[in-house]
Amino acid sequence: MLDLSFLSFCTFLGGLGFVCVAFVSAWCQHWRGGFALDGSVKMFNWHPVLMVTGMVVLYGAAALVYRLPPAWRGPKFPWKVLHGALALAAFVLAVLGLVAVFRFHNDHGTPNMYSLHSWVGLATVLLFSCQGWGHLGKLLSPLLPRKNGTTEYKLLPAEAVFANTLGLLILLFGVLVLGALARPSWKRPDADSPDSRQVPAPLWGHAR
Repeated sequence: MLDLSFLSFCTFLGGLGFVCVAFVSAWCQHWRGGFALDGSVKMFNWHPVLMVTGMVVLYGAAALVYRLPPAWRGPKFPWKVLHGALALAAFVLAVLGLVAVFRFHNDHGTPNMYSLHSWVGLATVLLFSCQGWGHLGKLLSPLLPRKNGTTEYKLLPAEAVFANTLGLLILLFGVLVLGALARPSWKRPDADSPDSRQVPAPLWGHAR
């Protein structure tokens, strides 16, 4: 990863998460007819929005809480509360996203749990609720439109290009979260380490 301060990285990642939510919301509003709570296809549109917001953005934020340098000092309990609150919010939105798709299927006589995506998605949410720890889930494949093998990319409709861009943004967000979690210098030091009582200056910027 680039040699960025953690604050700069978090600012960029937060902006990227906002863009992901804005993109999936705009996609459902502009090309899929908007949102409703009447069991129609407009209710189904809540599913991708809530899943991206909860299982991607909020869960990513929850995973990075302990990488914040202020969390290195003092008691860990407040940061556990913040982590738990973000994870709980992600879980609630994921459940609401499932409610939206089940309601849509039931009102239209469509069988539930008939695809690999539905089974993997439900298993992911169940593991998240049992372990208190989530997974991104398989959101990319249903968000990408199906293409004909003979159709040139430049001839695809604007919706297909928009949805592909959304998928790439979600993928980039996930990669950046994993990269931040794997960076040793952004990990919380051990309790006995001097760094647990003092934030190293280079994390917030270049040393002067």
